[in-house]
Amino acid sequence: MQRRDFLLHLGTMAALAGMAGAPCAASAQTRLAPLWPTPVKARARVVVVGGGFGGATAAKALRTLSGNTVEVTLIEPNAAFVSAPLSNLVVGGNLRVTDLTVPYDALVARHGVAWRRTRVSRIDAGRKQVQLADGSRLPYDRLIVSPGVALHREAIGGLSEPATAEALPVGWTDARESAMLHARLRAMPDGGVFAITIPEAPFRCPPAPYERACQAAAWLKQHKPRAKVLVFDANDEVLAEAEQFHDVWRTQFGGMLEYHPQFNCTEVALDGARQLARFELGEEIRADVLNVIPPMRAGEIATSSGLATANGRWCDVDFLTFASTVQPDIHVLGDAVQIAPQMPKSGHMANQHGKVCAAAIVAMLAGRPVNPEPLYSNTCYTFVSGTEAMHVASVHRYDASQRTMMPVQGTGGASPRATREEFALGLAWAQGIWADMLA
Repeated sequence: MQRRDFLLHLGTMAALAGMAGAPCAASAQTRLAPLWPTPVKARARVVVVGGGFGGATAAKALRTLSGNTVEVTLIEPNAAFVSAPLSNLVVGGNLRVTDLTVPYDALVARHGVAWRRTRVSRIDAGRKQVQLADGSRLPYDRLIVSPGVALHREAIGGLSEPATAEALPVGWTDARESAMLHARLRAMPDGGVFAITIPEAPFRCPPAPYERACQAAAWLKQHKPRAKVLVFDANDEVLAEAEQFHDVWRTQFGGMLEYHPQFNCTEVALDGARQLARFELGEEIRADVLNVIPPMRAGEIATSSGLATANGRWCDVDFLTFASTVQPDIHVLGDAVQIAPQMPKSGHMANQHGKVCAAAIVAMLAGRPVNPEPLYSNTCYTFVSGTEAMHVASVHRYDASQRTMMPVQGTGGASPRATREEFALGLAWAQGIWADMLA
């Protein structure tokens, strides 16, 4: 599909956009719906750090659910939101980064969120203040931290060296690097090798590395058919939609794409015009384009503030409120959270976190009980080419006896195969959830 036709198709799917937002709100807050909006009488200030799927959703929901009575300040240094979901379509040449970009204007103008375009350098939990990059301080009654993930480059030898980091864009936390990866595919010789290495779980968006391999293979199949795509996975098997991915690789990219499980990348190096990866058991491979995805952990502000108490990587929370287990006035959302059983780190799930957290904060500020049994869903669409996609979905309910979220048996599931219809639905999902967060 040509990019012009792709974007036309994306625009026509906007009519279906509500399908992503409405179910999120309903599943997360049905039990408390009669209470909203709930005005908060006393002046309350909530600061939200991070304007991604979790933070932006929480900021908007706090204003909406409180009848605009809670003062909300969003701390986000980027000029606009850029979606990580769909960014592999940039790697495959089907979209540009600008197509994934949504402004924060409506949060400010329509919903009254105060936006500070800067970074938080320090959290002073004792004084209930955040220190901004310019040294100024901002007080809060409740703080929401939605920092995304940080790449643990130091876990792979050589990856943190400046020359290597520049030569090997990861494309996981910065969509501009996805565009760099596509540029490297274009520069790769026909007959060259694109290799991707996948870390041990957990990491952001379990299907995404395999989706990226598909996007690269689809583009190379059309433009450089003698190329090879090598997938080296530290895990025992594909982490999501395994049967479907193997089917796509066999039927669409047979002879071009090879999948190798139990290959844990431990070191990288530059070898002239080629790039080298070494693995745990001593194996080496050389590639023309090497995409090394390192292990991940909670974003920097979470780890530096002592919130990442789970193996020093992730943040333990109370799933009823998303309050940190070590700082109850600080709530942590999204990929930074230590996951519950079978709960993925995904944009859709972060959106759900934001709504549950916002509702809990408004309830607490208004002196009302918190929803004792939140229920929320997750959907991940995987685009395996420029025309076909598939999805995996799940539903999760709070289990009071285990004090965590548990999958609801008999719900969710995955597409039997990738189809054009799923591709259209995936575009609609993106339009819907972006509007749900930011419109």
